[in-house]
Amino acid sequence: MHKETFIFIGASGSGKGTQVSLLKEELRKKDSETPIFYLQTGQYFREFIKGDSYASQMAREAIDNGERAPDFLAMYIWSDIFTKNLKGNEHLIVDGSPRSLNEAQNLDIAMKFFKREQPVVVYLKVSAEWSIQHLLERAKKDSRADDSMVGIKKRVAWFEQDVLPAINYYRRDRDYDFVEIDGEQSIEKVHADIMRNVFGS
Repeated sequence: MHKETFIFIGASGSGKGTQVSLLKEELRKKDSETPIFYLQTGQYFREFIKGDSYASQMAREAIDNGERAPDFLAMYIWSDIFTKNLKGNEHLIVDGSPRSLNEAQNLDIAMKFFKREQPVVVYLKVSAEWSIQHLLERAKKDSRADDSMVGIKKRVAWFEQDVLPAINYYRRDRDYDFVEIDGEQSIEKVHADIMRNVFGS
């Protein structure tokens, strides 16, 4: 099977993690031999800010102050992970990056360096209201510092200001297969739409 590369992008609360899990199951059904490397940048970043380094401390302060962590830190984290872990024989799924046009352009350099041909960008499109509602529901279950109403509204604003330019970059770039999915559907319907657009099934 061809080595598949997926970049999941969408507002916080759009269900990227859930859809990635379902996609991984499908990939294993189609080809149980090929390993899957899943890069969830948010998870790695949360681990990073727990560290004792000066950079971890500064990033933690930025998050506590309601600021968005700078692009270079996200790029450092995924660059380090790619460099140390990619073997070249795996399917690759990226979730949580890029969060800006600058990061998308640098991730493109990495994709070409690692010879990841024609990555599929899956954009789960949801409204700001949908995103806020789902983040509030998640906050009740698994409280996080940035899941207050103020923090949630900032993240929605960041998405519109910073992430949408990255989405439009992928939409125009012929080196990527851009798939836009209505994320305001049932989990099953979103998954079915992804499968139909990506694999024709």
